[in-house]
Amino acid sequence: MTTQDRTVRQYRIASIPGDGIGPEVVDVSRVVLDEVSRQEGFSIDWEEHPWGSAFYRTTGEMMPGDGLDLLGGTDAIFFGAVGDPGLSDALTLWGLLIPIRREFDQYINLRPVRYVPGLRTPLHNAAGIDLMIVRENSEGEYSEIGGRFAAGTPFEFATQEAIFSRRGVSRVVEYAADLAHRRSGKVTSATKSNGIIHTMTFWDEIAGEVAEQHTNLEWRSVLIDALSAELVLRPQSHDVIVCSNLFGDILSDLASATIGSLGIAASGNINPAGDTPSMFESVHGSAPDIAGKGIANPFAQLGSGVMMLEHLGEHHAAERIRTAMDALVASGETTPDIGGSLRTGEVQDALLRELGI
Repeated sequence: MTTQDRTVRQYRIASIPGDGIGPEVVDVSRVVLDEVSRQEGFSIDWEEHPWGSAFYRTTGEMMPGDGLDLLGGTDAIFFGAVGDPGLSDALTLWGLLIPIRREFDQYINLRPVRYVPGLRTPLHNAAGIDLMIVRENSEGEYSEIGGRFAAGTPFEFATQEAIFSRRGVSRVVEYAADLAHRRSGKVTSATKSNGIIHTMTFWDEIAGEVAEQHTNLEWRSVLIDALSAELVLRPQSHDVIVCSNLFGDILSDLASATIGSLGIAASGNINPAGDTPSMFESVHGSAPDIAGKGIANPFAQLGSGVMMLEHLGEHHAAERIRTAMDALVASGETTPDIGGSLRTGEVQDALLRELGI
């Protein structure tokens, strides 16, 4: 916790439901989190912020000018989704999500991918898939440096600079190494140094330096194209995968597809030092095609809530919710995207029943 004595076990959580299905899945997740917190002897004080595309249409901003200050005093941020088909993705993303990640130095984007019995997957055998994709979240290919020249003429061109710093690369690889020590001891570093001659060779050099300090771990450096194939052909051979910003973004979606759906893909934007709030969000985005239909899968958002509870030290509560979600998957009590027939609210009811609430 960042703002009060941990013994009090009261947490100030900023809730940003956002766009599309975000409010739907956040509402379900908050009900479950609140009920479990009461049983487990702690409380969540939600501070809701109606920021996002609707807010932009009213105010001309994705969040108010003091938005980051309002978030800074909380223990964590619970984020739904951002994106609107009527607005530029660059506007919505860079107006809300990315400023939060960078202001609070959430340089780790952690995306677990775990097969649960009962999931329908495109793979012949998905059993045993249990990955942690560690994505660098603050620099890399997603920089603001670049621009366009001679716009609107036949000579127009655009440039985009990828930024890889020694500090940025080393700290994300160190995080992956520490995580691997607590898991199987295997780390895979994603690269493309055979084609991206400067930034990726730099990445490889620093990853190699970190590996030399963790000789009891099993390290592999794999080209991103070959790694993409391995995640389809033999995903069980990997455990912790550390990637640049762009590579991690793509690989985590690919890996989530191997277990059946982005509808169960959770993530955390982590500040490991804990001196600023971390943010927890579903990977699937705003899904405007199903918004308002009552069929959105809340498991990705609730799974992000489980990650938030673990980050706050509420491990028993987190495990209870994870176990309940696994049980519903096994029984088929899920939304249509993963083979069930329940509506979003009915999944909430089933979760509470499974939790004994």
